[in-house]
Formats: sequence, C-alpha cells, structure tokens
Amino acid sequence: MTIHEYFAPQPTPRAELPDPVPLLRSLTQGVLEVLAGVREVDQLARWFSEEAFRTLVTRANLSARARSARGVSPARPIFEIRSIRTAEPADGAVEAVVVVAGPGRTRAVAIRLEGIDHRWRAASLAVL
Repeated sequence: MTIHEYFAPQPTPRAELPDPVPLLRSLTQGVLEVLAGVREVDQLARWFSEEAFRTLVTRANLSARARSARGVSPARPIFEIRSIRTAEPADGAVEAVVVVAGPGRTRAVAIRLEGIDHRWRAASLAVL
C-alpha cells in the first residue's frame, strides 16, 4: 500500500458501522430544509461525498432562484416521515427510500450511503 492509498478514504465493512436509519432521518430532514431555504447547505457537507454535495448545492441554488422569482420567502417545511425502506446491495453500502408526506404532496427521497472511514456518507441523493 502506498502512502497515498494509506491516507485516502478507506471503505468500512457494515459490521463496523452504526445503524443507518437515524442518519437517513436526519439527512432527509436536513435536505428538505436546505431546499426550503431555512438551512445552509454547508451544514450537511460532512455527510455527503463531493459529487453528491455538488448536486445538492445546485438543487438548493435552483430552489432559491425559484423562490426569488415567485417572491416567496423561505419557510420551514412541515412534513412527516412515513416510512424508510433500506436494502444492502453490497457490504458497507445501504440504499434507502424515505417516504415523506407534506401538506400538499408526498415525496420520496432516495439515498445511497457508503461506509467510509468508519462512518456513513451519502454517495447519492435524489428528491423525487
């Protein structure tokens, strides 16, 4: 193993990772608050891979522009997490769908978590 490989992010097996459900709840809440404009996207940076974080920043910017164009001020979203379904397609990876019900609509949030350096990080996220 080279020195660069030694200090690079290391994959972590599932047995050494905590239960992903509390993180899935928190990430879902955080992402919906970012999209609503009441939370800074930087607060979630440590829980996302670089690519997934860039995607979230882009989506948050689009949401902010849409609110600005309509003249709507940011408001805390009101929602209820209805269910969380998880699957483990590989060791150290969890794919989940979080169903969220709000006053006007029900949404699904798809998240892929990967175990890196003994903690979960979101490698992919989609709000449907």
